[in-house]
Amino acid sequence: MTLDLEAEYNNRARVPDHPRHIAAWQAESAAWREACPAVELALPYGTGARERLDLFWPDATARDAPIALFIHGGYWQGLGREFVSHCARGLNLHGVAVAVPSYDLCPQVTLATIVAQIHAAAAMLHRRHGRRLVASGHSAGGHLAAMLLATDWPALDPALPAGLVQAALPISGVFELDPLRHTSIGVALKLDRAEARRLSPRFLPRPAGALHCVVGGAESGEFIRQSREMAAAWRGGCTLLPGADHFTVLAPMADPDSDVVLRAKQLASAG
Repeated sequence: MTLDLEAEYNNRARVPDHPRHIAAWQAESAAWREACPAVELALPYGTGARERLDLFWPDATARDAPIALFIHGGYWQGLGREFVSHCARGLNLHGVAVAVPSYDLCPQVTLATIVAQIHAAAAMLHRRHGRRLVASGHSAGGHLAAMLLATDWPALDPALPAGLVQAALPISGVFELDPLRHTSIGVALKLDRAEARRLSPRFLPRPAGALHCVVGGAESGEFIRQSREMAAAWRGGCTLLPGADHFTVLAPMADPDSDVVLRAKQLASAG
């Protein structure tokens, strides 16, 4: 039987009430930007208008806190950091700072450019605060988190340490990009087969850092397969959240008592 890749990967079509979820993210994010004890907004990591990140601190004096990155989704074509500020809440309440970057979007830039921008965001945080990071992210952001874990940092800049990103916790990530080339989602990405493979974490050498994938139990078979195979390839873990779809899977990041946040805290504290 031929797999219907459009049905497997088009999450907005799979979840018709996705606008309600995205609107809730915006409202919860605005609320956390107001309520967070200390936040630095729109810190530049590059020269472009979207090359900015917001840095949420646990409190005004905890500048020695571990730092995690949380990277927004949108299939590298939509959304921005203002939609996922609330994903800092759970870790902030455990004493972990969270940086939330935006990046440029396809088709205005290539996916390779977006990967380079996220490299720049992580490098800026290391130069500014002198510590290793944990990378997390949702959907396309999960892909970018895995790419950060796989990065040879000294090859990018000899002044950067190996293992600058020490662990990754992707949520509903896409780790194998070739299937997207055969869907409506792939049009703006403009990937050929070689570039799709080069930018697929699933086929990169296993890094030294820890990986733990999270995926919703109500997501498509392909999303579940990709998370399980990614975890197996890099000898990491994989958690299936029962009943969660591609949008509700994000809710645990705002909850300090969720297993997802406790796992992220463990990864952030390990360094």
